Amino acid sequence: MDQLSLAPVSAVSDPFALMMNPEAVLRAVECSDRLARLQRRICRPLDKPLPLRGAAAEFDASVDAQPDEE
Repeated sequence: MDQLSLAPVSAVSDPFALMMNPEAVLRAVECSDRLARLQRRICRPLDKPLPLRGAAAEFDASVDAQPDEE
């Protein structure tokens, strides 16, 4: 039987090791040619809900008007 030789995994290629060492993540990002070539754009967070309109607004208002149950 052939015995598989396991090469040591570098910290940069192991995502779990990177979670434990944020400085290594920053160094890896700074040294990455692939990340430097990425096109960048600003994405706004979606944490602000859009105002409800029509039937959805009416339903939401009716639910909010009901007293809380204990």
